[in-house]
Amino acid sequence: MAVRPSERPSAPAIELAGVSKTYPGTSAPAVDDLTLAIEPGTITTLLGPSGCGKTTTLRLIAGFERPDAGSIELAGVTVAGPGAWVAPERRGIGMVFQEHALFPHLDVSRNVGFNLRGRERDRRVAEVLDVVGLSGFARRMPHELSGGQQQRVALARALAHEPVVVLFDEPFSSLDADLRVHMRAEMRRILTGTGTTAVFVSHDQSDALAISDRIVVMREGRIEQQGSPREIYQFPHTRFVADFVGRTNLLTGRIGADASSIDTDLGAIACRHTHDLPPGTPVVVSVRADSLELDAEGPVRGRIKETTYTGRSIDAVVEVELAEGRTADLMVHAHPEQVVECGDEVRFRVLPDFVAVIADGDASAAACRACPPAEPTR
Repeated sequence: MAVRPSERPSAPAIELAGVSKTYPGTSAPAVDDLTLAIEPGTITTLLGPSGCGKTTTLRLIAGFERPDAGSIELAGVTVAGPGAWVAPERRGIGMVFQEHALFPHLDVSRNVGFNLRGRERDRRVAEVLDVVGLSGFARRMPHELSGGQQQRVALARALAHEPVVVLFDEPFSSLDADLRVHMRAEMRRILTGTGTTAVFVSHDQSDALAISDRIVVMREGRIEQQGSPREIYQFPHTRFVADFVGRTNLLTGRIGADASSIDTDLGAIACRHTHDLPPGTPVVVSVRADSLELDAEGPVRGRIKETTYTGRSIDAVVEVELAEGRTADLMVHAHPEQVVECGDEVRFRVLPDFVAVIADGDASAAACRACPPAEPTR
């Protein structure tokens, strides 16, 4: 019997326990002892660089790959594990691929209703087309649709079978920038409105932050950190997460005497990130550019080396003065109405909101540095 959403209402929609997968001819596992639970009705993104294991994890959930170890449950039903295997077509999974994978010779209605049977087929097709906002497009052919419309048809097809979960493999990567932003919002609206459990695979942190209830950052087949978009961005646990999810400045320092500040080469920095490290502990600190505010009375002095106008802000690389004649570069966000140019002398202060302690640092790391900006404006 195929997996259905009502199997065990209290169970996670997806649960992986100790799952590993190594491909033939490779020495390192693509997925290494992965344990993960995804709650029903949530949108989760597996985020990481190429080769981190996110796509393999998606394929394991879908049943396109068999795990070497561990088990996978969908809606409380074991679909992969010792002595257990449920074929992909019986897992109750919907798939939305990067290139949409629509049948070019079938119209929208027949694409959405593919493999649906019985007198309820037309009703269900009309229902899901209405959900994705394409009620008047049933007789259109795929080549007559825009990229965003094709993506909504692919989503409608995935939803038509009332799946346990819908899996998305880099669904926004083929869209242009404006459509990408629009479709992220549309996709989240549709999935949230239907209470659909969804898992996205992405290497793009902007997509992950915009659409997800929960983000799972992966590295070398393991989970580096998981949490809400705000937790991942505001309070990264490791250097890798701090660097990969948004631009940040990494500084070395020590926990201050009151534990709510860190002593660094920039001075004492207030930090709202809770931790249980004793005073004097060497740490690395992630200071987002959002926490560096230009202020004529600020205690930190520097000179602007590069600027990038983004519309939402001006990203400035500022060379700051440290002790003993040393300097370092920091990324600072300025309000887009501010006039800042290369060579300007500026002052700024550090706000505590986006300052996070990373306890895996070592004292030999560089004193501080900024992640590189986008193409600079000369």
